[in-house]
Amino acid sequence: MEPMNKVHKRWIFWSLILSFFIYSFVVYTSGTEFPKNSKQFTSEAKLGKDTFQKYNCISCHQIFGLGGYMGPDLTNVISDEHRGENYAKAFLLTGTERMPNFQMSDTELGAIIAYLKYIGNTVEYPVKNSTTTWYGTIETKSDE
Repeated sequence: MEPMNKVHKRWIFWSLILSFFIYSFVVYTSGTEFPKNSKQFTSEAKLGKDTFQKYNCISCHQIFGLGGYMGPDLTNVISDEHRGENYAKAFLLTGTERMPNFQMSDTELGAIIAYLKYIGNTVEYPVKNSTTTWYGTIETKSDE
């Protein structure tokens, strides 16, 4: 068998590089959009998502268990019967010892609340009546 020449090696190298970038693009862009027909994801909630990112809230807080650990998980902060909208507004307006007062405008404040409402109504988190399988997926049990 004849050894590969430089042209073949370069062709394979550049094909693999191109394949890597195409694969990376597909992996990192697939599934990152919000549901297009979602009636709850209003323009105000979208502004809230952008504001949440602008102030880098995810560095301290979690949504669906992902994010920082300095502050509480905000997935159900609005839908929680012990917290709610006024609870969240109080923290956003005044800050705490560990959370700075970001001096948000009324528009930004309302937008973040709308975003947190959207998140809280999207799914129940953490999943109740469930077990984690040995390979890392969650199985839910029916409430019979």
